[in-house]
Amino acid sequence: MPEDKFHQSVFINCPYDPGYRHSLWALVFTLRYCGLTPRIASERLETAEVRLERIIDLILETKYSIHDFSRVKSREPNEYFRFNMPLELGLDLGCKNYHHDLKYRQKHLLIMEGERGSLSRAMSDLSGVDVLCHENESERLVEMLRNWLFNVGFSDLAGPNHIWDEFNIFNADLYQHFKKKGFRTTQITNLSFKEFSHYLDLWISKRQPGVNQ
Repeated sequence: MPEDKFHQSVFINCPYDPGYRHSLWALVFTLRYCGLTPRIASERLETAEVRLERIIDLILETKYSIHDFSRVKSREPNEYFRFNMPLELGLDLGCKNYHHDLKYRQKHLLIMEGERGSLSRAMSDLSGVDVLCHENESERLVEMLRNWLFNVGFSDLAGPNHIWDEFNIFNADLYQHFKKKGFRTTQITNLSFKEFSHYLDLWISKRQPGVNQ
């Protein structure tokens, strides 16, 4: 992968349940609005591709990554907790610390949780690691993400309130656009990552926010 794409790409490791969808959209919007390229496993839908290989490729192609552990508890009796997200965090940490190519030492990881202290109780090996809590609020997530991007070297970023306001305008425009195209509300909510990203790129190109690294 070209070096410039590596330095502009962000791997996203997050929940995919309907309750997280608004936060995922806010997260992806913030990254694109700040000039970065979100990378998520569902962007590649080749049925013959092994999911683990897809995840490893994404980790190798991205300098930045976001791991949002908003779901660390089973919600139903006898429900199994899914370990995909801890596995992906482990792969990312391993890449940063042990890959023979020293460029991966430059990787930056943002680790978040929805309930303060929940991640340290679920994964005690992360005790002492800086974990940010967005309290399951999309607006707070946008603020934390924007500030983290500034801290890892991106300048000339719009303020968090501005980005949040723009996201809400975008969200309203998105629903209006797809309703005119014959989508029901539930179908808009469940847009594929590819279709969502396509409309987002078109929308941002028209807004011309002028945000660069």
